[in-house]
Amino acid sequence: MGNNKIIGAKIKSIRESKQLSTQEVSERSGLSIEQIERIEGNIDFPSLAPLIKIARVLGVRLGTFLDDQSELGPVICRKKDSNDVNGIGFSNNDSKARKHMDYHSLSQDKSGRHMEPFLIDVAPSEEGADFVLSTHEGEEFIYVLEGILEINYGKNTYILEEGDSIYYDSIVAHHVHAAADNTAKILGVIYTPY
Repeated sequence: MGNNKIIGAKIKSIRESKQLSTQEVSERSGLSIEQIERIEGNIDFPSLAPLIKIARVLGVRLGTFLDDQSELGPVICRKKDSNDVNGIGFSNNDSKARKHMDYHSLSQDKSGRHMEPFLIDVAPSEEGADFVLSTHEGEEFIYVLEGILEINYGKNTYILEEGDSIYYDSIVAHHVHAAADNTAKILGVIYTPY
């Protein structure tokens, strides 16, 4: 999706404005130089965890990478106006790094925000996918609107169906994906301390 290219360009622009090399960002974030270069070059669909780590190193909110405009007052997103302009694709953090989630931001015009609310379309997982659990600072809330979701959290696995929700600390290793051969639609809210 087009917004992934915007994210890569914003990360590179902010990094360069702070006069940081990819090596310095790598050392401070714990990500490889290659991973940072691939995100900046729009080669990979990143998962949220590396974006949050990069945001922390650059001293910006996660939302800075997603911001379109700066609105100080309330921001309203109407269903009738929704389209793929607000869509961002992320990988499911498996070994193939294929895109499996389309995030539709519900707050990208709100400046100074600490929460990131999204409507997320979750594609079916490939059979035998090798999921890599991720960790990052903050908290997440997920409400299942449609389908069945599987969440690996620490050593536990949770199955959530339509109407179910979960709230957890993101510092615990986790992975969110559709349960076996299902698709899902969820409301996800991510909080990252600044």
